[in-house]
Amino acid sequence: MNSSIYDKLINKEAKLGVIGLGYVGLPIALEFAKKIKVVGFDINEERVNMMRNNIDPSNEIDSSQFNQCDIHFTNKIEELSDVSFFIIAVPTPIDGSNLPNLSPLLNATNTVGKVLNKGDYVVFESTVYPGCTEDDCIPVLEKVSKLNFKEDFMVGYSPERINPGDTEHTLKNVIKVVSGCCEKAVDQIGKIYELVIEAGVYKASSIKVAEASKIIENTQRDVNIALINELSIIFNKLQINTFDVLEAAGTKWNFLKFSPGLVGGHCIGVDPYYLTHKAKQVGYHSKVITSGRYVNDSMGFYIGKQTVKKILATGKHIQEAKILVMGATFKEDVSDIRNSKVIDIINELKSFQVKVDLVDPNASSEEMELEYGVSLIEKPTNDYDAIIVAVNHKEYKIMNERDFRLMMKDDLGIVVDVKGIFKNSINNLEYWSL
Repeated sequence: MNSSIYDKLINKEAKLGVIGLGYVGLPIALEFAKKIKVVGFDINEERVNMMRNNIDPSNEIDSSQFNQCDIHFTNKIEELSDVSFFIIAVPTPIDGSNLPNLSPLLNATNTVGKVLNKGDYVVFESTVYPGCTEDDCIPVLEKVSKLNFKEDFMVGYSPERINPGDTEHTLKNVIKVVSGCCEKAVDQIGKIYELVIEAGVYKASSIKVAEASKIIENTQRDVNIALINELSIIFNKLQINTFDVLEAAGTKWNFLKFSPGLVGGHCIGVDPYYLTHKAKQVGYHSKVITSGRYVNDSMGFYIGKQTVKKILATGKHIQEAKILVMGATFKEDVSDIRNSKVIDIINELKSFQVKVDLVDPNASSEEMELEYGVSLIEKPTNDYDAIIVAVNHKEYKIMNERDFRLMMKDDLGIVVDVKGIFKNSINNLEYWSL
């Protein structure tokens, strides 16, 4: 009787391969490598060399997590030839027109197809629209490998639930949704993931259901944040502090506690576009989701414009103003700048010919220059007309009004606190938040 793929992996007769070693792929590769043999593949040779030296290029994982791991890092396709269970965890971004860009996913699928053998399993973790695995990816695997789906190889989908910068909801203690192309596949895939997921797995009824479950997690958050962002615009016109309103409303047991802010990154700011794209393909033009995206995509420009209005209200000439923006990453306490909406604030300010300085303790100036054409300064000066705290890095949370005043040109300085963390501590300077 032939051994199952699960048995072969735990007996180290077969290897598991993770394709794409970013903030999703690397953690799961290392967790599996504590139990079974793993090959970690990434096309970026520089990143591979860093991981060989126990360095996480995403700055999420401590070097100690690489210890006691049976893992081989590579960027060479031929070194995947003896892998039997593939996990594809590459980014699924959007293009300049907010349409899905499946190139990284299909390129990774093509790579796996070249080394796919009879009896192998392929599991996709990348966030996609319902139907993508079966309609877009499996045909590539079949074409490149010249093998037949289900007859020669099995496919599953298990959406990632990694939250960058979150030390509470980690890979091991968050339930993992798994799915497969048949009962046998979902059983094997579930057992294999249970090797590393202490919270256990949830077996979705189909691959499409698993795909849809992931995409609505972030779409739901996006729409809820959009509602609060829209309310903050209304409350600003009514001269009411949004965070005061949320605090009062939050005393009711069933009030959902969302906050206004910038919605960027590679999940919440991207995933809804995958769903609306698929909806359009089947003849439905989404209204609620699209409206939510419009509101959230507009917030950076709104914050920039409100800052300009505040400076003008002091009687200053806007072309002579100087503004400091604190924070460049897409969320607090991470180094990732992908799809950061802070750049929208900066672009709006620059459209008024304002001089803008940008600082961030976690971001790379070179990456910012490459991605957005904006570099970071090493140290703030002391002549700003306004300071925008755009990202709540821990280094900023400990600041007080005196710290801001020392960086201001004069007593007319304005503190723009996007997330409202200084709501009760700025008394003498002009203060504004969403």
